[in-house]
Amino acid sequence: METSHPQEIVLKTQGLSKKFGERWAAKDLNLEVHRRDVFCFLGPNGAGKSTTIRMILTLLMPTAGSIEIFGKDLYRHRSEVLSRVSGIVEKADFYLYLTAYKNLEILGSMTYAVQRGEIMESLEVVGLKSRAFEKVKTFSHGMKQRLGIAQALLTRPELIILDEPTAGLDPQGMKEVRDLIKRLSRERGMTIFLSSHLLAEVELVATRMAVIHHGALIAQGPVSELLSREANDFSIQVTPLPLAVQLIGRLPWVRILSAENGQVEARIEPGRSSELNRFLVTNHVEVFSISPHRTLEDFFLKITEGASEI
Repeated sequence: METSHPQEIVLKTQGLSKKFGERWAAKDLNLEVHRRDVFCFLGPNGAGKSTTIRMILTLLMPTAGSIEIFGKDLYRHRSEVLSRVSGIVEKADFYLYLTAYKNLEILGSMTYAVQRGEIMESLEVVGLKSRAFEKVKTFSHGMKQRLGIAQALLTRPELIILDEPTAGLDPQGMKEVRDLIKRLSRERGMTIFLSSHLLAEVELVATRMAVIHHGALIAQGPVSELLSREANDFSIQVTPLPLAVQLIGRLPWVRILSAENGQVEARIEPGRSSELNRFLVTNHVEVFSISPHRTLEDFFLKITEGASEI
């Protein structure tokens, strides 16, 4: 639950648009990121996420629209604003034959005279202090991603912008990066803006989100609110299956999508899955699991069908 006092807007775009030739990569984007948000910019590959991030980091000039960061126009106050922001676009690049420490020393010195204590602190935050003096070529992909975040932390930013931070990682690497993002928000009060094409990632890490499709914004708000607007799909493993199907058929707030091999695929109204579980068990059906599942494609279909209402 958000606190009752008004949230400070850290990042705001109005009518932000970028056109390449005849194609709009981003069109009329109005984003609002609040202080301490873990804000996820969600969309399929090619939706315009990276283009938008590049505009926010001044790596691309917008065709139209404006960007405010910390209440100031980005292009009028570029140096002042970006001194409080760090970003990683796509993947972080390092000198593989140098140590993690030496990489951060070199990269940090491009901004200012970074101190040893600052480098070690950044490495400690991302869980790499014990590997500080090992060559980066020995690091896993997930460790390199965390080293990239350590680099971003050197300037003690208030806003960190990460473009697909878990892309290409194995499940363990994804978890490490997710946990780090949540810790930076919770323990350090940082505002984090990250892009993703994975809906499951958003549910696990983000507090608020915006959904982009074909360059256009189609939804924005708290993650819990947006994901509960539609009935959810569940896989329900039960026995006996015929009795379960018969019982579920009596409930107006459940729709069976399929039933075979001891499993029912059903669409359940928000907040009623535990009620369904109790109902089945009370009526002598053994329930092994009720697992929600949403694909990004399903989610887009649902919200684009009602996009005019969002």
